[in-house]
Amino acid sequence: MSQLTPVFKREFLGYFRSPVAYVFLIVFLVASVGLAFFVGGLFKANQASLQSFFVFHPWLYLFLIPAVGMRLWAEERRGGTIELLFTLPLTTLDAVVGKFLAAWAFLALGLALTFPLALTIGWLGNPDWGTVFSGYLGSALMAGAYLAICSLLSALTKNQVIAFVLGVVTCLVFVFLGWSVFNGLLSSFLPVAAVDFIANLGFIPHFEAFTKGIIDPRDLAYFGSLIALALTVNVVVLER
Repeated sequence: MSQLTPVFKREFLGYFRSPVAYVFLIVFLVASVGLAFFVGGLFKANQASLQSFFVFHPWLYLFLIPAVGMRLWAEERRGGTIELLFTLPLTTLDAVVGKFLAAWAFLALGLALTFPLALTIGWLGNPDWGTVFSGYLGSALMAGAYLAICSLLSALTKNQVIAFVLGVVTCLVFVFLGWSVFNGLLSSFLPVAAVDFIANLGFIPHFEAFTKGIIDPRDLAYFGSLIALALTVNVVVLER
């Protein structure tokens, strides 16, 4: 674990050495809160709930997280610093996990900065804090799954723009797989069992359970397995 610490510190602090991190945090806060208020009708619902806040996260992450993940390895390869990184006394797994955890912590920071919204709901009403907590937990896990996929795709190219586009397209597939509208179209020509199987591969059904206050081990296993699989393939790609 000590080998992860230098990589984690280097990456996490590196976000704040450029204005890009601050721009990302501002855009995320404005977009997430703005969508909840003006599109989701947070106050008009007259309910002490953050359901209208969390419902937009799969779509919001679709563009913001690839913007964070695209630089993880593409920038290292383009700048030639990846060779320098692997001359250090650490394994490829240490480098992959360290960079991933640093980016995930940065995303978690952005998510944590929205907590005043939850406090506002608590001041105006009497929300179920267990549901609020599980919603934040599910959002953080889903963000980790997005990020692991984008990290893998970033390792495949030196071009950050290509990594961003690949990240958006791949994550869009995972969003569509669990989207009720898309599943409704599939049900018109596929058996119910096949539609259910396809839906379980997507982000939204597993995330929605968290927003309802349900922490199901199967949903934890889904996000955990997806993160582990993406990072494992990431290691294999870099070693080859």
